[in-house]
Amino acid sequence: MNSPSPSRSVWTAIGRGARGRCPSCSGTKLFHQFLKPIAECTHCGQDWTHQQADDFPAYVSIFLTGHLLAPPVVLLVKTVDLSVGALLALILPAAITMTLGLLQPAKGTIIAIQWWFGLHGFQSRKDFGSD
Repeated sequence: MNSPSPSRSVWTAIGRGARGRCPSCSGTKLFHQFLKPIAECTHCGQDWTHQQADDFPAYVSIFLTGHLLAPPVVLLVKTVDLSVGALLALILPAAITMTLGLLQPAKGTIIAIQWWFGLHGFQSRKDFGSD
């Protein structure tokens, strides 16, 4: 099996982070708990303690959920004659599931962006050529 290659583009790093893998090498999981990143990658040695995603992943998750759910909710309300209780019984579980489902990928993406652009103590990767 080929060992993971170092990230050569921001899009590669973002994809790896969104999948919950080390944005640098994809060699190990980025999280050891649902939203708790590892301190250091066991494969490439990248230190992840510099990340400062804070509340931004939650905002991204809520924003995406709202924009993805809005069209189906409007369509549902306009085309199906359901009571408010029935609508809430359909919409709330979908919204909660989507928000929680997007939370970890959003955090991995934000950590990858911080790492790539050298924010919060990370060394910038955008200046590295194809050496």
